[in-house]
Amino acid sequence: MSKENQKTQQDVMPSVANFLSDVWFEGNFKEQPLYLQEIFELLLETEMGDNLDLRVKMLGCIRTSRNLAETLAPFSNTQIVNACNTMAGAKNI
Repeated sequence: MSKENQKTQQDVMPSVANFLSDVWFEGNFKEQPLYLQEIFELLLETEMGDNLDLRVKMLGCIRTSRNLAETLAPFSNTQIVNACNTMAGAKNI
């Protein structure tokens, strides 16, 4: 990879903030782990769902989604938006 295409440490926080901001505005993210669990439970009842690798991936998705929702749960929507905006604008963290 050439030097001009490499991201720096200063690019990490704004990128994470933009990601969180995008995820947050996709809908009620706090309910996403439950939605995923419901979808995956229905999928597991099918022939396609009878696959160990797929089950491991599904559990990982639920765990990641739950962890993010639990991390953000104590904060209001306004606090999350303000934090994302602050982080997205920060270049020298």
